[in-house]
Amino acid sequence: TGWWAQQFGTPNYAAHGGFCSVNMAAAGIYTMGGAFWEFGQPDWERTKMFMIFGVAEDHDSNPIKMGLGRLKERGAKVVGVNPVRSGYNAIADEWVGITPGTDGLFILALVHELLKAGKVDLDYLSRYTNAGYLVQSDPESPDFGLFLRNDDDEPLVLDRRSGTVKAWNEAGVQPELGKTWTDAQGQAHKPVFMLLAERYLDPAYAPEAVAERTGVTAVTIRRLAAELAHTAFEEEIVIDQPWTDFRGQRHETMIGRPVAFHAMRGISAHSNGFQTCRALHLLQILLGSVEVPGGFRFKPPYPKPVEAHPTPHVGVTPGAPLNGPHLGFVRGPEHLALKDDGSPARIDKAFTWENPMSAHGLMHMVVSNAHAGDPYKIDALFMYMANMAWNSSMNTRGVMDMLTDTDPETGEYVIPKLIYADSYSSEMVAFADLVLPDTTYLERHDCISLLDRPICEADAVADSIRWPVVEPDRDVRGFQTVLVQLGARLGLPGFVTDAGEPAFKDYADYMVNHQRRPGVGPLAGWRGEDESGAGRGVPNPGQLDRYIENGGFWMEHVPEEALYFKPWNQAYQDWAVEKAFFDKPQPYVFSLYVETMARFQQAARGHGERQPPEHLRARILETLDPLPCWWEPLEEQAVSHSDFPLHAITQRPAAMYHSWGSQNAWLRQIHGHNPLYVPTAVWKAQGFAEGDWALVTSPHGAITVPVARMDALNPQTVWTWNAIGKRKGAWALDPDAPEAKKGFLLNHLIHELLPPKGDGLRWSNSDPVTGQAAWYDLRVRVEKTAPPADAASLPETGTQASPVGQGPATIRFGHEEG
Repeated sequence: TGWWAQQFGTPNYAAHGGFCSVNMAAAGIYTMGGAFWEFGQPDWERTKMFMIFGVAEDHDSNPIKMGLGRLKERGAKVVGVNPVRSGYNAIADEWVGITPGTDGLFILALVHELLKAGKVDLDYLSRYTNAGYLVQSDPESPDFGLFLRNDDDEPLVLDRRSGTVKAWNEAGVQPELGKTWTDAQGQAHKPVFMLLAERYLDPAYAPEAVAERTGVTAVTIRRLAAELAHTAFEEEIVIDQPWTDFRGQRHETMIGRPVAFHAMRGISAHSNGFQTCRALHLLQILLGSVEVPGGFRFKPPYPKPVEAHPTPHVGVTPGAPLNGPHLGFVRGPEHLALKDDGSPARIDKAFTWENPMSAHGLMHMVVSNAHAGDPYKIDALFMYMANMAWNSSMNTRGVMDMLTDTDPETGEYVIPKLIYADSYSSEMVAFADLVLPDTTYLERHDCISLLDRPICEADAVADSIRWPVVEPDRDVRGFQTVLVQLGARLGLPGFVTDAGEPAFKDYADYMVNHQRRPGVGPLAGWRGEDESGAGRGVPNPGQLDRYIENGGFWMEHVPEEALYFKPWNQAYQDWAVEKAFFDKPQPYVFSLYVETMARFQQAARGHGERQPPEHLRARILETLDPLPCWWEPLEEQAVSHSDFPLHAITQRPAAMYHSWGSQNAWLRQIHGHNPLYVPTAVWKAQGFAEGDWALVTSPHGAITVPVARMDALNPQTVWTWNAIGKRKGAWALDPDAPEAKKGFLLNHLIHELLPPKGDGLRWSNSDPVTGQAAWYDLRVRVEKTAPPADAASLPETGTQASPVGQGPATIRFGHEEG
């Protein structure tokens, strides 16, 4: 979809991550060249202590379930940090029922304790991170906060052996972590580790200082920090496997720290989520537990330094493709998506001073911004896999109104045309001018590619396909095939030959014959004329047949000497080039300190050609801190805690990565409706009993929903399952189906904008670093109320017409008529 949009030439393309977990992806890549999500995994066979933060059962589905089973078999300790004790947290050996939005503060308290006790891996930090990089520390300097660099633009460190400054990657260099270096002009330059220690040893991060806000006792924080330190350093793993690092130094063994972490949407979907994710990576790295035996491990084709990723592009030329990929990773203000007058170039305002590092865009703001004409109006909206008229939008009722609103002067829709692709008759279908009916996964080709998010393990590179096993019995086509054929009809470059003929028959043809660069295509296996190519090779017409014969996948194991220390392991770097992950070795060190963020702070202090608006300078200085920090979530800062005393969050059930699978007849029997789960103290205070209903009110709206008591829940939090509730008439369900009557969304309570500040500006309810939708910043109050007359949750959103009718009332498996 991204490549199609690039060839079409629009500057406006956003990915799902902006309203899902871009904070997790962006923080991971900027910090360590990869992330949790599908890009890495714990060392399931060696980890002895595993902490999960904000992980619901949909992530990452079967692999983590199998991995947790393996940990249980081996007797490893599992600690679940989540306001709700369900799913993975229910089987954890210890549950930390944290208050939503405070994970970052809790993590930095653990960091405080580790630094105070001297329990950090200094050798690892010196070798494999930028802990030794010298930072300009004179606040009066225009380069304050930036790295000291040589004439080749390489960051400099103070070498322990020679006492002189040298490039970080010079052979034999041993960075000093604890000394300030003063240059000939008398200006001080401190190593990153000194700045880090000064910050987090502050009493503000002490367990007693954060306990009340986080809901985690000081005793628990200290104990967990001690357990992490003991497991990492007293239960060290040593593997007798020689390897050579990128500086040419040979190591006879691989030393591991058997502590691993995993995190997801629960810590990501807050307005402080990026820095919280950064804080967690900081904790991992201080323990020396990334890319080592027993720790967190990357899956090929990761890790990759941020420099290996594109920067965002918005260069539009009529009749030509965009000048590069829409999405990417900025390195500084020069990469912002701004017009010459400083206004946003994109409809979602991604890559602007409001959210400079918005690596996946802000899909959740597209409808709202287009309706407001801010920064401009649009002619057409083309969407796929985004149910923006329902569970994928904040302010659901408001978005539905925006999609149907008309211009009083012209009588036309404010958003003139909406094209939507879906396999099902979802809520969004009802608002579309043109529907492109997709197939199910059983009826089409799919490619789980190394160019996107493949099926790799830390020990092996792999990709896979799906192929049709059922012939469609209706007029549908796979959406990818539709894009290929539509691109050809439009004559888009890459989709047609020089003669103007279609370059690809369909998506299956594209999977085999498309090349992103010579010899590198969507599938890595069985490339070349002799089918021996792995990663590189000319297209092979028989490639899909080879995949099918092999069960649908291709796999190759990582060489033994390359299994760990991937960013710094020369054997891995050479193997990665061989497999086409990149075209030359790209060793790098982890970024405890993200200089890109310091560049934005530099601009906010008035230095540089590109300057932020005055009203954003203070926010940029506060939030784009190159060291992880914490602030109270933005909506919480703006609302009365006495009027709205409770946090409200959602989780996805195990069967649903997105809403697509929820209409399955068998799963409907398990989760056909969703109550609001209420903590015991609130339950008793309101006098609730089984079968009762509640009025739930936020600063934006109110819903009336069924409630259920839950004891294993943070006492300041209510929650429910996301996307179980359906609009009447959608999904080919009976209008009186339980999903429509007792199912509901919290989305009606969440606004896409923050409460007005009186300045006339529209402030997105998003993370100010990345634009990630801040779903979990919601504050509410809960009051007992009488059930609605028809025992149906409120608000009522009307009944939409179903273009496909209704499904059968009874479904039988294995039954033959006659």
